[in-house]
Amino acid sequence: MAQYSEVLDDVFQALADPTRRAVLGRLGSGPATVGELAEPFDMTLP
Repeated sequence: MAQYSEVLDDVFQALADPTRRAVLGRLGSGPATVGELAEPFDMTLP
């Protein structure tokens, strides 16, 4: 049970970030390139 709780902690910590939530929301609409995902944010691509 403790291991499951640690996994949930990691998931909720990741979802606490608004940028990550926005990326997940965009992916819910269908596939996207990295450039399309980064476009609305102030991000640089490698």
